[in-house]
Amino acid sequence: MNEGTVEDNAERMADLAERIAAVQRRIDAAVQDAGRAGELPTLIVVTKFHPAADIRRLAALGVRDVGENRDQEASSKAAELAGLGLNWHFVGQLQSKKAKSVVKYAHALHSVDRLALVDGLERAIAAEQERTGREALECFIQVSLDDDAGAHRGGVAAAEVPLLAERLAAAAGLELAGVMAVAPLGTSPEAAFEKLAAISAALVAEHPGATAISAGMSQDLEAAIRFGATHLRIGSDILGSRPDVG
Repeated sequence: MNEGTVEDNAERMADLAERIAAVQRRIDAAVQDAGRAGELPTLIVVTKFHPAADIRRLAALGVRDVGENRDQEASSKAAELAGLGLNWHFVGQLQSKKAKSVVKYAHALHSVDRLALVDGLERAIAAEQERTGREALECFIQVSLDDDAGAHRGGVAAAEVPLLAERLAAAAGLELAGVMAVAPLGTSPEAAFEKLAAISAALVAEHPGATAISAGMSQDLEAAIRFGATHLRIGSDILGSRPDVG
């Protein structure tokens, strides 16, 4: 893949613009079908494995929210692109030892799945806020929608959400945003996201500010919107196939 710059690859710019427009049309139609006029979800373009030059192009096309799932790659890109005013969303599984790194650049973390991680994040954000005065880190509880909790896509069982939510809500420098999930492989995304909507409603009953639902990818964004998704994580339908990384 020719990485280049924003200016020197008009073909790639045109391709990205067309892909963004196509996804936006799908989102608009799904919002209309769901009767959610005026509730446009936040589009997070998942840029993992794609070069920083593509993120520059996305920014030039109006994208402000990007997602990454590996800290080493994300931190490098965030440093290189610091002047673009992007919101960085960490969407992958996170080791507690990486908390100190992630809080340096992430606007939101979509994969909080254990109490130990909250402990690490709280310590890390306190140090970072003292150093830079940064804002609170938005945190989504990742929920497993598999029958066997954590079997395929990660996350906590629905029964564990209240305890994790209480810990997050009490943590200084962390903001309980809501829930995140990935539809299990080989099952109906509608059924999965209906289950997530019920988990979200129970959470909001106890934590009225935690209304966000991070759900929906390229293949199932319509189902996610139908059941209340406020944040969509779209990768391949905008950026195309992953470039070779080996």
